[in-house]
Amino acid sequence: MKRIFNFQFSIYKTLLNPFLLITAGALLRLAPHEPNVAPISAMALFGGAYLSRKSALIFPLLVMVVSDLFLGFHDTIGWVYASFILIALIGMTLHTRVSIGTVLFATVSSSILFYLITNFGVWATGTMYSKDLSGLLQSYTMAIPFFRNTLLGDVFYTGVFFGGYELLSAYAKRNLLAPAMSK
Repeated sequence: MKRIFNFQFSIYKTLLNPFLLITAGALLRLAPHEPNVAPISAMALFGGAYLSRKSALIFPLLVMVVSDLFLGFHDTIGWVYASFILIALIGMTLHTRVSIGTVLFATVSSSILFYLITNFGVWATGTMYSKDLSGLLQSYTMAIPFFRNTLLGDVFYTGVFFGGYELLSAYAKRNLLAPAMSK
C-alpha cells in the first residue's frame, strides 16, 4: 500500500507542480498573440500565491529574460520587470486567501499597476511625449487600448492558472490520493 501511495502521490505532485504550469505560460508568451495579451502577470500572481517567496520573485523574471532573448529588449524593460516583481508581491498576499474574489481583485489591481508603471516608463524614458504633465497624461491616454488587452489577457490567464490548478488539485485528491489512502 505504501508503494502505491508513494507512486500516486508522485503523480499528484508532478501534475500540480506550479513550475510546470508557469513554464507552459512562458511558452505562450513566445506564441503569436495580440499586444499585451500574455500570461506573465498571471504567472507572477500565481507564483506569488503558490511558490516560495524567492521562487515567486525570480522565476517570472527569468522567464521574461529568456523570452526577451527571442523577442528583443527595449528601453522600458526595467519598468516592465519591476511591475512583474510588484505583481508577484501582490500574489504573495493571496497565499492563504485564494478565492475567486481575492484573485479577481488582485488581477485587476495587477493590470492597473502594470498600466501605470509601464506607461510612466514610456513617458519617462521615451521621446514620444513631452516631459510635463500633459505629456504624461497623453502617454496614459494613448495606452488605453493596450490596457484593455492587458486586462482581458490577465483575467483570462489568471483564470486558467488558478482555476486549472484548483481543478487539477481537486481531481488528484479525489482520484489519486483518496483511493491510495483507503487501501
